[in-house]
Amino acid sequence: MFRFANTEYLWLLWLIPLLILLWIVAERLTRRRLSRFGEIATVRELMPDASSGRRKLKLMLFCCALLLLGFALARPQFGSKLREVKSQGIEMMLVVDVSNSMLAEDFQPNRLERTKYAIDKLFDGLEQDRVGMIVFAGDAIVQLPITSDYRMAKAFAKKISPTSVSTQGTDIGQALSLATISFSEKGKTDNESSHDRVIILITDGEGHDSGAIEAAERAKEQGIRIFTIGIGTPEGAPIQIGREFIKDENGEMVVSKLGEQLLEQIAEITDGAYIRSSNQSLGLDEIIQTINNLDKGELATLRFEEYNEQFQYLIAAALVFLLLEFLLLDRHNPRLRRFNIFR
Repeated sequence: MFRFANTEYLWLLWLIPLLILLWIVAERLTRRRLSRFGEIATVRELMPDASSGRRKLKLMLFCCALLLLGFALARPQFGSKLREVKSQGIEMMLVVDVSNSMLAEDFQPNRLERTKYAIDKLFDGLEQDRVGMIVFAGDAIVQLPITSDYRMAKAFAKKISPTSVSTQGTDIGQALSLATISFSEKGKTDNESSHDRVIILITDGEGHDSGAIEAAERAKEQGIRIFTIGIGTPEGAPIQIGREFIKDENGEMVVSKLGEQLLEQIAEITDGAYIRSSNQSLGLDEIIQTINNLDKGELATLRFEEYNEQFQYLIAAALVFLLLEFLLLDRHNPRLRRFNIFR
Protein backbone atom coordinates (compact mmCIF):
# COMPACT_ATOMS: atom_id res chain seq x y z
CA MET A 1 0.00 0.00 0.00
CA PHE A 2 1.46 3.36 -1.06
CA ARG A 3 0.59 6.79 0.27
CA PHE A 4 1.91 10.31 0.85
CA ALA A 5 1.82 11.21 4.56
CA ASN A 6 1.97 14.99 3.92
CA THR A 7 0.19 15.59 0.64
CA GLU A 8 0.05 19.36 1.20
CA TYR A 9 3.73 19.65 0.24
CA LEU A 10 2.95 18.40 -3.26
CA TRP A 11 1.69 21.90 -4.00
CA LEU A 12 5.33 23.02 -3.95
CA LEU A 13 5.84 21.20 -7.24
CA TRP A 14 4.12 24.11 -8.97
CA LEU A 15 7.34 26.04 -8.36
CA ILE A 16 9.04 23.97 -11.08
CA PRO A 17 7.00 25.24 -14.07
CA LEU A 18 7.24 28.74 -12.58
CA LEU A 19 11.03 28.41 -12.44
CA ILE A 20 11.15 27.20 -16.05
CA LEU A 21 9.01 30.13 -17.14
CA LEU A 22 11.34 32.60 -15.37
CA TRP A 23 14.36 30.97 -17.01
CA ILE A 24 12.80 31.32 -20.47
CA VAL A 25 12.05 35.00 -19.82
CA ALA A 26 15.62 35.56 -18.61
CA GLU A 27 17.04 33.87 -21.71
CA ARG A 28 14.98 36.08 -23.99
CA LEU A 29 16.11 39.19 -22.16
CA THR A 30 19.72 38.05 -22.52
CA ARG A 31 19.30 37.50 -26.26
CA ARG A 32 17.71 40.93 -26.61
CA ARG A 33 20.63 42.60 -24.85
CA LEU A 34 23.18 40.72 -26.95
CA SER A 35 21.38 41.74 -30.13
CA ARG A 36 22.28 45.36 -29.37
CA PHE A 37 25.93 44.50 -30.12
CA GLY A 38 25.18 42.91 -33.49
CA GLU A 39 23.96 39.65 -34.99
CA ILE A 40 23.52 36.89 -32.39
CA ALA A 41 25.54 34.40 -34.43
CA THR A 42 28.42 36.88 -34.77
CA VAL A 43 28.36 37.76 -31.08
CA ARG A 44 28.44 34.07 -30.10
CA GLU A 45 31.58 33.55 -32.14
CA LEU A 46 33.18 36.25 -30.00
CA MET A 47 32.25 34.20 -26.88
CA PRO A 48 33.55 30.70 -27.69
CA ASP A 49 33.38 29.53 -24.08
CA ALA A 50 29.70 30.43 -23.60
CA SER A 51 27.34 27.43 -23.73
CA SER A 52 23.55 27.58 -23.84
CA GLY A 53 23.43 23.79 -23.63
CA ARG A 54 25.17 23.86 -20.26
CA ARG A 55 22.68 26.38 -18.91
CA LYS A 56 19.78 24.18 -20.05
CA LEU A 57 21.35 21.13 -18.48
CA LYS A 58 21.92 22.99 -15.20
CA LEU A 59 18.26 24.02 -15.22
CA MET A 60 17.15 20.43 -15.84
CA LEU A 61 19.35 19.16 -12.99
CA PHE A 62 18.03 21.82 -10.61
CA CYS A 63 14.38 21.12 -11.54
CA CYS A 64 14.90 17.37 -11.04
CA ALA A 65 16.35 18.10 -7.61
CA LEU A 66 13.35 20.28 -6.72
CA LEU A 67 10.97 17.59 -7.96
CA LEU A 68 12.61 14.94 -5.78
CA LEU A 69 12.70 17.26 -2.76
CA GLY A 70 8.99 18.04 -3.19
CA PHE A 71 8.14 14.35 -3.19
CA ALA A 72 10.46 13.80 -0.23
CA LEU A 73 8.70 16.50 1.82
CA ALA A 74 5.37 14.77 1.08
CA ARG A 75 6.85 11.65 2.74
CA PRO A 76 6.11 8.73 0.42
CA GLN A 77 5.43 5.56 2.39
CA PHE A 78 4.80 1.89 1.69
CA GLY A 79 2.72 -0.27 4.03
CA SER A 80 5.11 -2.84 5.37
CA LYS A 81 2.57 -5.33 6.68
CA LEU A 82 -0.94 -5.85 7.98
CA ARG A 83 -1.14 -5.39 11.71
CA GLU A 84 -3.90 -6.70 13.95
CA VAL A 85 -5.30 -3.83 15.99
CA LYS A 86 -7.36 -4.83 19.02
CA SER A 87 -10.03 -2.70 20.65
CA GLN A 88 -12.98 -3.03 23.00
CA GLY A 89 -16.39 -2.86 21.33
CA ILE A 90 -19.43 -4.75 20.14
CA GLU A 91 -20.70 -6.17 16.89
CA MET A 92 -24.01 -4.64 15.92
CA MET A 93 -26.23 -5.98 13.16
CA LEU A 94 -28.95 -3.61 11.94
CA VAL A 95 -31.96 -5.43 10.53
CA VAL A 96 -34.07 -2.96 8.55
CA ASP A 97 -37.55 -3.52 7.17
CA VAL A 98 -37.78 -2.27 3.56
CA SER A 99 -41.25 -3.57 2.73
CA ASN A 100 -43.75 -1.26 1.04
CA SER A 101 -45.46 -0.60 4.38
CA MET A 102 -42.31 1.35 5.39
CA LEU A 103 -43.37 3.99 2.83
CA ALA A 104 -46.31 5.01 5.03
CA GLU A 105 -46.14 8.71 5.85
CA ASP A 106 -47.11 8.77 9.52
CA PHE A 107 -43.40 9.62 9.92
CA GLN A 108 -41.98 12.40 7.78
CA PRO A 109 -41.12 12.10 4.97
CA ASN A 110 -41.94 8.39 5.45
CA ARG A 111 -40.94 5.58 7.78
CA LEU A 112 -38.05 4.30 5.67
CA GLU A 113 -36.47 7.69 5.00
CA ARG A 114 -36.75 8.55 8.69
CA THR A 115 -34.99 5.26 9.49
CA LYS A 116 -32.18 5.96 7.02
CA TYR A 117 -31.63 9.39 8.54
CA ALA A 118 -31.37 7.94 12.06
CA ILE A 119 -28.94 5.22 10.90
CA ASP A 120 -26.74 7.83 9.25
CA LYS A 121 -26.56 9.77 12.51
CA LEU A 122 -25.87 6.54 14.40
CA PHE A 123 -22.76 5.83 12.31
CA ASP A 124 -21.47 9.34 13.06
CA GLY A 125 -21.37 8.54 16.76
CA LEU A 126 -19.65 5.13 16.60
CA GLU A 127 -15.94 4.73 17.29
CA GLN A 128 -14.74 1.20 18.00
CA ASP A 129 -17.83 -0.91 17.31
CA ARG A 130 -18.45 -2.97 14.21
CA VAL A 131 -21.66 -2.74 12.25
CA GLY A 132 -23.45 -4.74 9.60
CA MET A 133 -26.81 -4.37 7.90
CA ILE A 134 -29.53 -6.70 6.69
CA VAL A 135 -32.56 -5.53 4.74
CA PHE A 136 -35.69 -7.61 4.52
CA ALA A 137 -39.24 -7.76 3.26
CA GLY A 138 -40.58 -11.11 2.08
CA ASP A 139 -36.94 -12.17 1.82
CA ALA A 140 -33.74 -11.05 3.56
CA ILE A 141 -30.30 -10.16 2.20
CA VAL A 142 -27.05 -8.96 3.72
CA GLN A 143 -26.76 -5.34 2.62
CA LEU A 144 -23.46 -4.81 4.47
CA PRO A 145 -21.24 -7.47 6.12
CA ILE A 146 -19.77 -6.72 9.54
CA THR A 147 -17.27 -3.89 9.19
CA SER A 148 -15.60 -1.04 11.07
CA ASP A 149 -15.60 1.19 7.97
CA TYR A 150 -18.33 3.66 8.92
CA ARG A 151 -17.93 5.68 5.72
CA MET A 152 -18.77 2.62 3.65
CA ALA A 153 -21.60 1.75 6.04
CA LYS A 154 -23.17 5.19 5.54
CA ALA A 155 -22.94 4.81 1.77
CA PHE A 156 -24.71 1.44 1.88
CA ALA A 157 -27.38 2.75 4.26
CA LYS A 158 -28.29 5.53 1.85
CA LYS A 159 -29.01 2.98 -0.90
CA ILE A 160 -31.61 0.88 0.92
CA SER A 161 -35.11 1.00 -0.57
CA PRO A 162 -38.09 -1.33 -1.14
CA THR A 163 -36.41 -2.40 -4.39
CA SER A 164 -33.44 -3.78 -2.41
CA VAL A 165 -35.43 -6.98 -1.89
CA SER A 166 -37.31 -8.58 -4.79
CA THR A 167 -40.02 -10.28 -2.70
CA GLN A 168 -42.52 -8.17 -0.77
CA GLY A 169 -43.88 -9.09 2.64
CA THR A 170 -42.53 -8.90 6.20
CA ASP A 171 -40.61 -12.07 7.10
CA ILE A 172 -39.05 -11.07 10.41
CA GLY A 173 -38.09 -14.65 11.26
CA GLN A 174 -35.93 -15.09 8.17
CA ALA A 175 -34.27 -11.72 8.74
CA LEU A 176 -33.36 -12.57 12.35
CA SER A 177 -32.05 -16.00 11.34
CA LEU A 178 -29.81 -14.45 8.71
CA ALA A 179 -28.58 -11.82 11.18
CA THR A 180 -27.70 -14.49 13.74
CA ILE A 181 -25.31 -16.24 11.34
CA SER A 182 -23.85 -13.03 9.86
CA PHE A 183 -21.63 -12.05 12.75
CA SER A 184 -17.90 -12.72 12.66
CA GLU A 185 -16.69 -16.17 13.66
CA LYS A 186 -15.41 -15.03 17.01
CA GLY A 187 -17.69 -15.91 19.91
CA LYS A 188 -20.34 -17.80 17.98
CA THR A 189 -20.05 -20.83 20.19
CA ASP A 190 -18.56 -19.22 23.30
CA ASN A 191 -21.45 -17.83 25.31
CA GLU A 192 -19.12 -16.04 27.74
CA SER A 193 -17.64 -13.92 24.94
CA SER A 194 -20.75 -13.53 22.79
CA HIS A 195 -22.54 -10.88 24.87
CA ASP A 196 -20.80 -8.29 22.71
CA ARG A 197 -23.13 -9.06 19.80
CA VAL A 198 -26.50 -7.39 19.38
CA ILE A 199 -29.20 -7.19 16.74
CA ILE A 200 -31.23 -4.02 16.28
CA LEU A 201 -34.49 -4.77 14.45
CA ILE A 202 -36.22 -1.74 12.90
CA THR A 203 -39.67 -2.48 11.50
CA ASP A 204 -43.30 -1.47 11.68
CA GLY A 205 -43.99 -4.97 12.96
CA GLU A 206 -46.77 -5.50 10.45
CA GLY A 207 -46.73 -9.16 9.49
CA HIS A 208 -47.13 -12.66 10.85
CA ASP A 209 -44.82 -14.46 13.27
CA SER A 210 -43.26 -16.50 10.41
CA GLY A 211 -40.71 -18.10 12.73
CA ALA A 212 -39.68 -14.87 14.45
CA ILE A 213 -40.09 -16.31 17.96
CA GLU A 214 -38.04 -19.41 17.07
CA ALA A 215 -35.32 -17.21 15.54
CA ALA A 216 -35.23 -15.09 18.71
CA GLU A 217 -34.83 -18.21 20.85
CA ARG A 218 -31.90 -19.39 18.71
CA ALA A 219 -30.29 -15.98 19.08
CA LYS A 220 -30.71 -16.18 22.86
CA GLU A 221 -28.96 -19.58 22.90
CA GLN A 222 -25.94 -17.90 21.28
CA GLY A 223 -25.97 -15.04 23.76
CA ILE A 224 -27.20 -12.48 21.21
CA ARG A 225 -29.47 -9.72 22.42
CA ILE A 226 -32.15 -8.33 20.13
CA PHE A 227 -33.34 -4.75 20.52
CA THR A 228 -36.48 -3.91 18.58
CA ILE A 229 -37.69 -0.54 17.33
CA GLY A 230 -41.29 -0.13 16.23
CA ILE A 231 -41.64 2.64 13.70
CA GLY A 232 -45.14 3.82 12.89
CA THR A 233 -48.28 4.72 14.76
CA PRO A 234 -51.08 2.45 16.06
CA GLU A 235 -53.53 4.49 13.96
CA GLY A 236 -51.44 3.85 10.89
CA ALA A 237 -51.25 5.63 7.56
CA PRO A 238 -51.91 4.77 3.92
CA ILE A 239 -49.07 3.60 1.68
CA GLN A 240 -48.28 5.75 -1.31
CA ILE A 241 -46.11 4.51 -4.19
CA GLY A 242 -45.54 6.72 -7.20
CA ARG A 243 -48.22 9.19 -6.02
CA GLU A 244 -50.78 6.39 -5.94
CA PHE A 245 -52.18 4.81 -2.79
CA ILE A 246 -52.10 1.03 -2.47
CA LYS A 247 -55.51 -0.60 -2.35
CA ASP A 248 -56.57 -4.14 -1.45
CA GLU A 249 -58.54 -6.58 -3.60
CA ASN A 250 -61.77 -4.91 -2.52
CA GLY A 251 -60.56 -1.52 -3.67
CA GLU A 252 -60.14 -0.27 -0.12
CA MET A 253 -57.15 1.87 0.74
CA VAL A 254 -54.49 -0.13 2.63
CA VAL A 255 -53.56 1.39 6.00
CA SER A 256 -50.32 0.21 7.61
CA LYS A 257 -50.43 0.14 11.42
CA LEU A 258 -47.70 -0.44 13.97
CA GLY A 259 -47.66 -3.99 15.33
CA GLU A 260 -45.98 -3.97 18.75
CA GLN A 261 -46.81 -7.29 20.36
CA LEU A 262 -44.40 -9.41 18.32
CA LEU A 263 -41.58 -6.88 18.72
CA GLU A 264 -42.06 -6.83 22.49
CA GLN A 265 -41.93 -10.63 22.61
CA ILE A 266 -38.73 -10.82 20.57
CA ALA A 267 -36.98 -8.29 22.81
CA GLU A 268 -38.17 -9.98 25.99
CA ILE A 269 -36.94 -13.43 24.91
CA THR A 270 -33.36 -12.21 24.33
CA ASP A 271 -33.23 -9.85 27.34
CA GLY A 272 -33.22 -6.89 24.98
CA ALA A 273 -35.57 -3.94 24.89
CA TYR A 274 -38.43 -2.60 22.77
CA ILE A 275 -38.80 1.08 21.93
CA ARG A 276 -41.60 2.77 20.03
CA SER A 277 -40.31 5.46 17.67
CA SER A 278 -41.59 8.99 17.52
CA ASN A 279 -41.09 11.79 15.05
CA GLN A 280 -38.66 13.34 17.51
CA SER A 281 -36.56 10.22 18.06
CA LEU A 282 -36.40 6.91 16.23
CA GLY A 283 -35.11 5.20 19.36
CA LEU A 284 -31.58 4.36 18.24
CA ASP A 285 -29.99 6.79 20.68
CA GLU A 286 -31.76 5.19 23.63
CA ILE A 287 -30.73 1.71 22.51
CA ILE A 288 -27.11 2.75 22.00
CA GLN A 289 -27.03 4.12 25.54
CA THR A 290 -28.17 0.72 26.80
CA ILE A 291 -25.70 -1.11 24.58
CA ASN A 292 -22.82 1.04 25.84
CA ASN A 293 -23.46 -0.34 29.32
CA LEU A 294 -23.00 -3.92 28.11
CA ASP A 295 -19.74 -5.80 28.48
CA LYS A 296 -17.46 -4.94 25.59
CA GLY A 297 -15.73 -7.71 23.70
CA GLU A 298 -12.26 -7.69 22.21
CA LEU A 299 -12.40 -6.88 18.50
CA ALA A 300 -9.46 -7.45 16.19
CA THR A 301 -9.07 -5.51 12.95
CA LEU A 302 -6.37 -5.86 10.30
CA ARG A 303 -4.97 -2.49 9.27
CA PHE A 304 -1.99 -1.03 7.48
CA GLU A 305 -0.63 0.65 10.58
CA GLU A 306 3.11 0.44 9.90
CA TYR A 307 4.69 2.24 6.97
CA ASN A 308 8.22 2.32 5.64
CA GLU A 309 9.47 5.84 4.95
CA GLN A 310 10.92 6.33 1.47
CA PHE A 311 11.83 10.04 1.56
CA GLN A 312 15.50 9.44 2.39
CA TYR A 313 16.14 7.87 -1.03
CA LEU A 314 14.59 10.85 -2.78
CA ILE A 315 16.68 13.29 -0.73
CA ALA A 316 19.85 11.36 -1.60
CA ALA A 317 18.99 11.49 -5.30
CA ALA A 318 18.15 15.20 -5.06
CA LEU A 319 21.53 15.90 -3.46
CA VAL A 320 23.25 14.09 -6.33
CA PHE A 321 21.43 16.28 -8.87
CA LEU A 322 22.28 19.42 -6.89
CA LEU A 323 25.94 18.39 -6.72
CA LEU A 324 26.06 17.81 -10.48
CA GLU A 325 24.39 21.16 -11.07
CA PHE A 326 26.95 22.86 -8.82
CA LEU A 327 29.95 21.21 -10.50
CA LEU A 328 28.70 21.91 -13.99
CA LEU A 329 30.09 25.26 -15.19
CA ASP A 330 28.20 27.73 -17.36
CA ARG A 331 31.14 27.86 -19.77
CA HIS A 332 33.04 25.26 -21.78
CA ASN A 333 35.93 23.54 -20.10
CA PRO A 334 38.97 24.16 -22.33
CA ARG A 335 40.15 20.59 -21.73
CA LEU A 336 36.82 19.18 -22.90
CA ARG A 337 36.16 21.64 -25.68
CA ARG A 338 37.22 19.18 -28.36
CA PHE A 339 34.40 16.80 -27.36
CA ASN A 340 31.76 19.48 -28.08
CA ILE A 341 28.97 17.66 -26.20
CA PHE A 342 26.83 20.67 -25.17
CA ARG A 343 26.69 22.73 -28.34
